[in-house]
This record gives sequence, structure tokens and C-alpha cells, in this order.
Amino acid sequence: MKYLLPLLRGLLFAVLPFLVYFALQHFQPREVAAALLALILLRAPGKVLDFLRRLGARAILPMLAVPALAALLWHSNDPVWVLSYPVFMNALMFSLFAASLLHPPSAIERLARLRHPDLPPEGVTYTRRVTQVWCGFFVVNGSIAAWTAFAATREIWVLYNGLISYLLMGALFAGEWLYRRRHRGFQ
Repeated sequence: MKYLLPLLRGLLFAVLPFLVYFALQHFQPREVAAALLALILLRAPGKVLDFLRRLGARAILPMLAVPALAALLWHSNDPVWVLSYPVFMNALMFSLFAASLLHPPSAIERLARLRHPDLPPEGVTYTRRVTQVWCGFFVVNGSIAAWTAFAATREIWVLYNGLISYLLMGALFAGEWLYRRRHRGFQ
């Protein structure tokens, strides 16, 4: 039962582009934006606050960006800003991963050390490189998401942001995992 709520939250976020697509056909963009913000805050408020606390001063920009974006969405009532939420998510992920490269340990090293506290030096180098690859992914994925929000049809937007981007993310994750198992001595 303790896994049911996180599983439902994960499924909700996986289908979020489809929900946004359909909601924009029936509601004002500002109403959809308010629902999106509520979902993001409900996802895991304790974890979000804990994460921001651990970031310290680096959390100021994301903390200021959310209310500013919410005000922009509410005021403009333009659907393009609602459709841009994947762009903002990619920008946030990029900034967190890039910040971890500037202030080690890298994001992937932190994850690796959960399973391998004694990560060897070559593991640290490898996880840094993987963090860089994810940064590149977030830039490319966010750029394509921006194109779908500003220049493509909503059908292309939902296809890319609701399916293709998840497939690409899964392929990168699986490819790195397979590479690591085959060519590296740690998992």
C-alpha cells in the first residue's frame, strides 16, 4: 500500500501531457496552469522542500521562478505557457545537473553512491561524464519541447512530450545502464 500513492503519482505525471492536451480543449489556460501547479506541489511537497533546503542558496532561482511563472501564466492566459511546462522542467533539471558539475559531487555520482558508497575514482569520473550527457539531453529535449510548444500543433506537442520524450529518456537510461554493466566494473 505504501507504494500505491507514489505509483499513482508517477502514472499521473506520465500522462500529464495528455491531460493538459484535453484540458486545454475545455478550460481556460490559466485554469489548466493552476491545476498543473497544484499537481506539482502535491507530488511530494516534503521532498521538494527538503531538496530545496539541501540546495541552499542555489535554490533561490527555482524558488523565485515558480511564483513568477505562475503569475505570468495567470495574467497572460496564453496556452503556449501551459504547453511550455516541459521546457521549464527540462531547464530545471539541466540547472540542477549543471550546478552539480560546478559544485561536486555530480548528480549521478550522488545517485551512484546510494548503492556504492565506496565509489572508486574511475566511477567518479564516469558519473561526472554521465551527468554531462544528461545535461546535453535536457538541453536538446527542452529545445524540442519549446519548438512543440511555440511552433507545432498540439497533436505534435502531445506526441513528443507525452510519448517520444519519455521513450528517448528511457533509451538513454537503458543505454547507459547496459554500457555500464558491459564496460564498467560497477553497477
